Amino acid sequence: MGLNSSTMTIQLQVDKMKEIAESRDESKSSSSSRTSGRRAIVPSMRPSTSRKTEGVSRPCTVCGSNSWDTDEVRGETSCSECGYVAEENMMDLGAEWTNHSGGDDRSRVGAPSTLTLSDKGLSTEIRRSDLTSGAAKRHGMSGKALRDWRRRQRVDQRSKTRDSRSRNLAKAMQFIRDRGDLPPQIEQEAAGLYRHSVDRGLVTGRSIRGVSAACVYVAAREARIPRRIEDVAESFDMTKDVDLKELKRTIRLVSRFLGAHHITGPEENFEKFHSDLGMRPEVLGRVRKMWDSVKDDLSWQGKKPSGIAGVIIYRASQESDSPRTQSEVCKVSGISEVTLRGLLKILNQKLIEKSFE
Repeated sequence: MGLNSSTMTIQLQVDKMKEIAESRDESKSSSSSRTSGRRAIVPSMRPSTSRKTEGVSRPCTVCGSNSWDTDEVRGETSCSECGYVAEENMMDLGAEWTNHSGGDDRSRVGAPSTLTLSDKGLSTEIRRSDLTSGAAKRHGMSGKALRDWRRRQRVDQRSKTRDSRSRNLAKAMQFIRDRGDLPPQIEQEAAGLYRHSVDRGLVTGRSIRGVSAACVYVAAREARIPRRIEDVAESFDMTKDVDLKELKRTIRLVSRFLGAHHITGPEENFEKFHSDLGMRPEVLGRVRKMWDSVKDDLSWQGKKPSGIAGVIIYRASQESDSPRTQSEVCKVSGISEVTLRGLLKILNQKLIEKSFE
């Protein structure tokens, strides 16, 4: 009896173990069937190499081709087979490139190069304006730090101009920037003229100050900016008669060798003299009308353009309700009162002749 009961117990345990094993097999098979029923994860394919833009990923609706051409200038994407335009007015989502030098490199790094610096702005500069007492106070610099930075600035300046050519070029560019009083674009032209003068050997034997002043005057004249030689000479501290004669010779030399042959006319001084004298706008219209009536006469040949402009403005001001004196006009135009009265006689005679025609 005891043996039979133990045998039954063992049989029950074996059956139970079989049931557990079968249940495990069923669970595995069901899980595998569920897994096989799912859609397999397929990695995304690389875009076709024939695609030229991210905006068009479908085949052409006309010919079915998948080859696209992109016109970056017009912002269009067209089919390379049939020419169908799939997209237009596309936006460029890349970096905003700015090319200041006109070369192939469009990297946007640093300031544009400039001719007004001896190294064309390709190096770092410690400005003197940042090392003044007021600037040091604003930046919170102590006296010792200010002295150290001034010493560094001197060392930096000397390291950039070790040879005489670099030192002279830096000095000339400093003259043009500080004393030229020109718009930025015309300042670049004056610096370019000086560099061409150095290449042609025009600076040898002449003062850097004089050649710089001549380049400033020639650049202003070519840009139709009214500038008297006397004004340029005063800006460059060349007011002595010897310096003024040397400046005039240098101007003729630079103009001849560099091909700057523009001749200044009286009409280029009208607006400047009118503004300097503080006259009303209607006077300027009367001045232009008067000059148009007498400008073709040969009597003005050999006369100073600023003097002709001065006498016409003086004559027009006498016909207005706010006349100007001869001394005021002579001070602006740079001529003497005797010269003004002589030109006034010629002008009055020509106006009388025109009235009888």
